[in-house]
Amino acid sequence: MKKLLVAFSLTLFISAGFAQKQKEKTETVTLTIDQAVEYALKNSRTLKSNDIDLEMKKRASNVSWNVFLPNVSLNGTMKRSNEISPSYAQKGITDYPNEESRWDVIGGASVSWNFTPAYIAKIQIAKANYEAGKISWEQSQNETLINVKKIYYGLLLQQESLKIQKTTLENARQRMIQAEANFKSGLVPEIGLLQTQVNYENTKPSVDSAEQTLNQQFDTFAFLIGLPVGTKIELTSSIEPQYVDVTTEDLLNKYADNDLQIQSMKKNMETAKLGITALDLSTWIPTFALSYGWTPMYTDGSTMGLSPLGNNAKAFGFASDLGKNDKWYDSGSLTLTLAWNLTNMLPWSSNRQQVKDYRQQLAQLELAVESLKENQKVQVRKAVDTLNQAKQQIENMNRSVQLAQKAYDMQLRSYRSGTTELLDLRDSENSLNQAKLGQLNQKYQYISALMDLENTLNVKLTGESNSAVTK
Repeated sequence: MKKLLVAFSLTLFISAGFAQKQKEKTETVTLTIDQAVEYALKNSRTLKSNDIDLEMKKRASNVSWNVFLPNVSLNGTMKRSNEISPSYAQKGITDYPNEESRWDVIGGASVSWNFTPAYIAKIQIAKANYEAGKISWEQSQNETLINVKKIYYGLLLQQESLKIQKTTLENARQRMIQAEANFKSGLVPEIGLLQTQVNYENTKPSVDSAEQTLNQQFDTFAFLIGLPVGTKIELTSSIEPQYVDVTTEDLLNKYADNDLQIQSMKKNMETAKLGITALDLSTWIPTFALSYGWTPMYTDGSTMGLSPLGNNAKAFGFASDLGKNDKWYDSGSLTLTLAWNLTNMLPWSSNRQQVKDYRQQLAQLELAVESLKENQKVQVRKAVDTLNQAKQQIENMNRSVQLAQKAYDMQLRSYRSGTTELLDLRDSENSLNQAKLGQLNQKYQYISALMDLENTLNVKLTGESNSAVTK
């Protein structure tokens, strides 16, 4: 009996734990549009990777001065001689007195420092690369922000569309139930009942398909903002646009230079110019080099320690002889050098060819900037036209929805009184649904065009004051 109770308790415990885990898995995350953007900016995997890239460029910029650091090196050598040198052989020495006398110890230390004005240009290049990296990072931020917002509003659009479809399905179901009751009472013929049943069954697949598509889009959205795929998400914002009154000319006059693409191109142009400067300086200005070397040598071994008298050298005991001038010798030298690389001066050298490449790159970038500025005008004009058109269409669709709703209500009353056929009611319902969907689509078009405009000009056109402010 005890075993049964224990097993039963264990089962309850496991079941409770599983239920808790299921609850955690199915926990709903509610998000406003601003919360979704904030979450994406903090958790997007793409943005985290961009953060790492920017940090690397920042570090390279901060330590770019290290080209001025001197080169310091230390070395040590232990040498064993196998044969007596000819110079010793001439003195009558034919062999080493012992093993230790075959060894020498040599140490060395050197310091060198090079300078060329090209280093200054290289430091400036590193800083320009960091500034360009910041622009690229901001571009990625903006792209993520735009994508999140567009998908968010797209999901709202699909949700509203699904609601309309579900309402249509429910209306079809209610008409089918009413038709079944009326058929049993003999008020409608069997063909009338069959029509409502066919209408209901034909409506169900489209609703199921729309619901499946919506769930898939939510998975994509969760992945984009950094939530686990499969997370249940509830959107709490509405698909209601904030209207702005703008003109193409005013926007271009105020914010044309805010375009991040243009700013990025200009930074690339700056980098190319600095590259030319660095190459020119390294070609025509000599490199200044300063170096000092120091070489201590223990000489009581094979090289100099042997004598015709056959002194017994103790190379491995050199540490005890550090203070003995007859055992240790050292030498040092200070060198100043000015050097020109004459090869780099040749017109066909790799150095000069690289300068030509930089100049051609500059020409390409100038053309790209001009093209971007013209394309900017196109995009701004297109976005403003879309805004104006969408706003007008929203007003028109508002009236269409009102008229379609009125017509549907009249058809519904007539159908219930038996003076209108089901087909006429369905046509009226479809017209109403199309009007509602058209209204929603125009709202989305307005919001999307406004976001494209803000992204192109790198400005915020909506806000508490509803005025344009730079980001």
